[in-house]
Amino acid sequence: MTIKNCKLIHFNKIEDPRGSLTPIEAGKDIPFSIKRAYYLYDVPSGAARAGHAHKALEQIVLAISGSFDVVVKDGNESYRYHLNRPYIGLYLPNMVWREVDNFSAGAVCFVLASQHYDESDYYRDYESYLKAFNANHPV
Repeated sequence: MTIKNCKLIHFNKIEDPRGSLTPIEAGKDIPFSIKRAYYLYDVPSGAARAGHAHKALEQIVLAISGSFDVVVKDGNESYRYHLNRPYIGLYLPNMVWREVDNFSAGAVCFVLASQHYDESDYYRDYESYLKAFNANHPV
């Protein structure tokens, strides 16, 4: 995949006087079955998270509270997404390098993943990722 496969997904937002609700259903709202969910919070000012790519795993990233940026790279291009709405998620396909930074105070980054945690699915070194990406995407 490339960063061209990343996309913002606008989830249904149900509002009434008691507050807002956003449902997310696997197979209906997102293109995979959810195997894992986790969230990042209390990220110190100036800190960055992620800095990796996945061989097979797909993700949806949402700013449940506050805001942050997700930078995606594929060896040819890069793009910065600013997430700040709890009903808008960013779809990240496999083989896309991602970095998360610019966290606002109190930000909560919620992630839905297509696979259970598996360390062997990660590229944690950018040069190793580029080598694998370029092998599958010749210029």
